Amino acid sequence: METFDAIWARRNVREFADREIPKEDLDRILEAGRRAPSSLNDQTWDFVVVTDRARLQELSKVWARASHVAGSAATIAIISPDSDDPDIRTWIDYDNGQTTMAMMLAAADRGIGSGHASVVDEELAREILGYPRDRRCAVLIALGYPADRPLAPIRNPNRRPFDQVVHRDRW
Repeated sequence: METFDAIWARRNVREFADREIPKEDLDRILEAGRRAPSSLNDQTWDFVVVTDRARLQELSKVWARASHVAGSAATIAIISPDSDDPDIRTWIDYDNGQTTMAMMLAAADRGIGSGHASVVDEELAREILGYPRDRRCAVLIALGYPADRPLAPIRNPNRRPFDQVVHRDRW
């Protein structure tokens, strides 16, 4: 798939077919995340990949809107350093957004759907995933083949019109 086609085809998928993701495709998605840009090339992220069905069920309980994690073929947890410093947390969150999008586009390139979720119950996430206390789970990316229809470029997305979003030189 061309990059722009992957961008146009990517959508949030929350209902997944009962089908495993080949290891090569999952590793390619993880590699896309590993290669994402980061501030000062700090690469503060670590990834925990969950494919165990019982663990996915438990992980889906870390936020009320993370129920789609339970039905995913795999979910990637992005783990980052925790900080009380708002400046540090801002740049880490920005970097996490870049690695999240890189992985979601790599998934779309392979016809694999994705849906992100936040983590509200940090202690439950830490218990399930086993990461250290000086870290936090920044985001979950649920992955799997869409149950409803394959990914394909969306010609008329539900988005604000281009001319309302884009401002040139000034607002």
